Amino acid sequence: MRLRPVHFVDAPFVYPEETVVRLAGGLQWYAAYEVSGDGPRRVVPVGEMAKLGDRAALLHARFTTPRAPLMLGERVLRLDQPQVAAILNVTPDSFSDGGAHRDDPAAAAAAGMALAGAGAALIDVGGESTRPGAALVWEEDEARRVAPVVERLARAGALVSVDTRKAPVMEAALAAGAAIVNDVSALLWDERALDVVKRSGAPVILMHSPDPKAGGHGRVTYDDVVGEVFDWLEARVEAVVAAGVDRARVIVDPGIGFGKSLADNLALLNGLAMFHGLGCAVMLGASRKRLIGALSNEAPVEQRLGGSVALALKGAEAGVQLLRVHDVAETVQALRVWRGLRDRALVG
Repeated sequence: MRLRPVHFVDAPFVYPEETVVRLAGGLQWYAAYEVSGDGPRRVVPVGEMAKLGDRAALLHARFTTPRAPLMLGERVLRLDQPQVAAILNVTPDSFSDGGAHRDDPAAAAAAGMALAGAGAALIDVGGESTRPGAALVWEEDEARRVAPVVERLARAGALVSVDTRKAPVMEAALAAGAAIVNDVSALLWDERALDVVKRSGAPVILMHSPDPKAGGHGRVTYDDVVGEVFDWLEARVEAVVAAGVDRARVIVDPGIGFGKSLADNLALLNGLAMFHGLGCAVMLGASRKRLIGALSNEAPVEQRLGGSVALALKGAEAGVQLLRVHDVAETVQALRVWRGLRDRALVG
């Protein structure tokens, strides 16, 4: 069985008690679930979950439990509202801004602090491109790219995550001051990665990938992409938790653009709210991705701002806690307007 929150409401105070509930302690309220995976799809009011058995009760509890803030040394990452994670690539070949900060840690760190000043709550530093066809980077080269930038950002007071699938790079970045590990392979590419995360106590972002060992871009055919990605992430979260990682420090990412067709990506974006049923915070990384170009006359990467902001707002509407973006100032402004509208709606 799977549940997806539906029938979102703007003014929960006008509904009878117990007929609407709050999504993951955030700013969204809803009145029903779409139920799937155990027969015909159907819509069931939230007040009737007890009639559907233990699985429904477990998922309902996960949806309605607030996501506690992440206490990361002197920094706190709140998860009761959408936050921006800024993309900072220190690679020569990333699809969007490859080469902009290559071999210049001071300039890269300065760019990262500018992103923090523009409103990013987290700076996500990556030293290896994950675009289709990108060359594999030797782990020592990747660590040399990443660690000096992370060290400068952390010393300046920024909250930093490291975007890598390699255990040695995770270790180097964590030692340099990174607080979060963001792994596009969900800790499956490097057999040591799970142990590194467990020993460090760092929160980890697990992204769905159809072929994590091969880079994440293998194309598969889905019968129900939202349900199948949910099941894959649920199994992965359970394995990581069973290995000793606190579920409250696990974040999930449905992997927009990784081995998925345009139709698959659109279905995942429409079904984002389902992923709160994993009991974890959710990250959405759709900024400047190919699907925007596909829907806008093949707009090149540098002309995808409007679509990127639209998808960020779609994520906010679905209760996503972390939005991984290139265009920080524009996304932060859009979210502030969205937040103003939500605050006004919630007080009547």
